[in-house]
Amino acid sequence: MHTMRVIDSHAHCGIQEPYPPQAFEDYLAAIRKSPISGVALFPPVAEIYDRHDPFFTDTPSWRESRKTANHYLTTLKNREIDVFPYFFIWNDFAVDQLSDNHYGIKWHRHDDEPRYNYDDPACQAAVQAIRKRNLPVVLEEELENTIRFVETIAPGLTVIIPHLGMLNGGYHRLASAGIWENPNVWADTALAPARDITEYIDQYGHHRLLFGSDFPFGHPPSELSKIRRLSLADTEMKDIFANNLMRLYEQIQRGI
Repeated sequence: MHTMRVIDSHAHCGIQEPYPPQAFEDYLAAIRKSPISGVALFPPVAEIYDRHDPFFTDTPSWRESRKTANHYLTTLKNREIDVFPYFFIWNDFAVDQLSDNHYGIKWHRHDDEPRYNYDDPACQAAVQAIRKRNLPVVLEEELENTIRFVETIAPGLTVIIPHLGMLNGGYHRLASAGIWENPNVWADTALAPARDITEYIDQYGHHRLLFGSDFPFGHPPSELSKIRRLSLADTEMKDIFANNLMRLYEQIQRGI
């Protein structure tokens, strides 16, 4: 098959946490000899909050770590591949640090981790700031909070659910809740089972589906091969590999 443009919509990158290796140079080494020519980068969770402490209390040093992590990604412009930095938001809701260099928001926690303060007025203010910039939100949360975010906290905001919902309660539970039918909800393929990807395309089409790797937890060339092994038309693969994501970014620029 001829070479298609490929952009990885889901990769982690940082230099404060040495394990697993996930500096930009590590990502470049992982994609060497692959056709990946661009990547959306998120700061690593370990640089944002202490995920091992469910009673985590924020501190000035953690706020500084977040600021450093988010800034690092904005320094990677004009490198060997195209870089699209995302801002990882936490309970200080520091949207004052957003800039025109950011292409999206990372909003992430697992069910055994510290919780977002959704009832804090600063949360709604942050959602409004994100809405004003027309940024997509990559949302990884528990099922109940995923539904609440999409339907109540941030209705109308573009939400990308990673792993086809694998860590948001599961693909089928989200389907039963009607989440995938929402035109503002997108998904990425990072580490998702091939059968779920095929079922999603059959049920909902491919125009809101993005290729992702979850580097360093996923291997970008292997995740790319997973999509290539599916029985998809070239036009579908081109859209999933890059066109859908670029269409989303163009909407940001135009303020749609």
